[in-house]
Amino acid sequence: MGVITVDTRDRKPIYEQLVDNIKQLVLRGVLKPDEQLPSVRTLAGELAINPNTIQKAYTELERAGIICSMQGRGSFVSGNVSELAKIQKDKAAAELRACLESARESGISQEEILSMVRVIWEEQA
Repeated sequence: MGVITVDTRDRKPIYEQLVDNIKQLVLRGVLKPDEQLPSVRTLAGELAINPNTIQKAYTELERAGIICSMQGRGSFVSGNVSELAKIQKDKAAAELRACLESARESGISQEEILSMVRVIWEEQA
């Protein structure tokens, strides 16, 4: 597969990195609905980490409805990833709303805010 990664130097637990990484791959469309994920053993071998860590991440993703596991067949990206996208958009909107409220209270004009957003957006690209 090659797109699922972890950083062993990161302070964040590896299983959380896997969960976040797979969520992002699903949201960006890199992992498509109904696409099969690597088996626990295969991914553990590719990433050189304990299979129990992979299983913990897959269990967390399944609990969140991002993947579904089928006995004897493996784990697949859920066909209903639109719900994940909606949750992420709602979360981003709430965070943005709080930032804009703070900026407005600080006296920053709409033009300045839009300019800042453009600059930050381009930096992230």
